[in-house]
Amino acid sequence: MPDEISEIRSLLRSGDLAEIGGGRPIRHTIRPTTESLVAAFAAIYLIWGSTYLAIRYAIETLPPLLMMGMRHLAAGATLYAWTRFRGTPAPKLREWVQPALIGALLFLGGHGSLAWAEQRVPSGIAALLVATLPMWIVVLARAKGTERKFTSRALAGLAMGFVGVAVLFGPDILRHGGEVDLLGAFAVLFGTFIWAAGTIWMRSVKMPDSPVISSAMQMLGGGVALMLAATLTGETAGFHLSAVSERSWLALAYLAVFGSIIAFTAYSWLHMVASPSRVATYAYVNPVVAVLLGWLLASEPIGVFTILAMLIILVGVGLVNAGQRDEHEPETNGDAEEEEVAA
Repeated sequence: MPDEISEIRSLLRSGDLAEIGGGRPIRHTIRPTTESLVAAFAAIYLIWGSTYLAIRYAIETLPPLLMMGMRHLAAGATLYAWTRFRGTPAPKLREWVQPALIGALLFLGGHGSLAWAEQRVPSGIAALLVATLPMWIVVLARAKGTERKFTSRALAGLAMGFVGVAVLFGPDILRHGGEVDLLGAFAVLFGTFIWAAGTIWMRSVKMPDSPVISSAMQMLGGGVALMLAATLTGETAGFHLSAVSERSWLALAYLAVFGSIIAFTAYSWLHMVASPSRVATYAYVNPVVAVLLGWLLASEPIGVFTILAMLIILVGVGLVNAGQRDEHEPETNGDAEEEEVAA
């Protein structure tokens, strides 16, 4: 009974309509407008695609871990204050534990590695390597036992994705001009793997009901972890604000406001109103946007092997997502039939 009361309260707070009686509450999400969907997808497509170049500009005169810590602390504090102002109850102390730990994993392990790596690899290459995220999530979910056996399409997609990575910085790297620094590239892949692990962990723990305040708590936890890491690695020693260029400050502000607050909130909202496969399409668009912006605005080279690797990786990600849809389709239909009977 307490669990049912808690679920009903969550539904009422979220603004969704529910039919109650004879079974579990049935959620009927209010249909979003076309304009709101277009705006949200544009945010995660274009803004997130542009953040890779913004990171490069920010770390020109800001240490990478310190910069990411400042970004997430500012964004998290702003988002938290806004949600509290709008009446969201303050989380209890014990409710901070999981979001703070997951935030540290995601933002220190994922974004911290990415920012450090962009000192060594072009922003477009970094975005292309991050595009392998859906593959790592599928592999880790399968290893954890939360996914069934891979379909043939998912297996083919995984194989293509890793072939694409090999094309990008494999044994032939010297033959295409040394475009990719191996240490930096591996740092991006490591951060992507850590982000996937944090995503899988987040699915299995109790998080706050409000996705917005949950995001703010994760950013604050990640920001604190990043600032501690920056201190321990000596980034804060001898750092002076006067040494930061105007372009780095503007890039940091863009990352905090647009990359974290606007795009991350849009991403959280889309997960409530759109299918996961539709939301996952940002993984195809972000690398293309990042590569083009790096080429147009920062004169980053686009080699033949880079284009070939991008095509292979994106096709692989598409096959993985298609394989996931195949895998869960019977389960989805079954849920729909259950809800019709309950109604």
